[in-house]
Amino acid sequence: MRQALINMLTLQDKMNTRVHEQWALQNFEWYRAIWIECGELIEHFGYKWWKKQETDIEQVRLEVIDIWHFGLSALFVDDKDITTIADDIEAELAGFTSAGLGVQQATEELALNALQTKSFSASNFWELMLATGLDFDGLYSAYVGKNVLNFFRQDNGYKDGSYVKNWAGKEDNEHLVELVAVLDKNAADFSDQVYRALSSRYRELVPQD
Repeated sequence: MRQALINMLTLQDKMNTRVHEQWALQNFEWYRAIWIECGELIEHFGYKWWKKQETDIEQVRLEVIDIWHFGLSALFVDDKDITTIADDIEAELAGFTSAGLGVQQATEELALNALQTKSFSASNFWELMLATGLDFDGLYSAYVGKNVLNFFRQDNGYKDGSYVKNWAGKEDNEHLVELVAVLDKNAADFSDQVYRALSSRYRELVPQD
């Protein structure tokens, strides 16, 4: 787990640096992004007893991955380096025992912690992750995939609006899921494999100028 945590923290640092070179010194309110994402997760899960709703579990899990992006970012405090943060996460989870919470309650517990501490609780997140049916391997592959997709979007005109998000009738997120499913998630160059696969399919399906 430790190496996977280091890999994810490294990718998160690179992505955040893409947005702002000195991002860790900006005091961005990551906790706010976390609780807002929690609200979006509940929208996909459903809470309206006064009308018919169906849970979109795949969208729920995508929100979990988005929360993890912001959560990792929130842990870059007090000049801690990546290995120290990874050790802190492992230490927090070492004695973790699931309380068996449902998705809604686990989400609310995570959001409440974010609001009260203005930080991120790995153990509260773990409870939510398990409640949605994700395990650590699923978290890792989905996180790396989404992070690489974010880089791919930036490299292909996301900022200036030239990037095409819909490839032959499907959004890039859907293509990502298909591509990641057949790759070796334990490979040292897993993130590079994802990027190459995205690039190949994008060139194949999206007309290039």
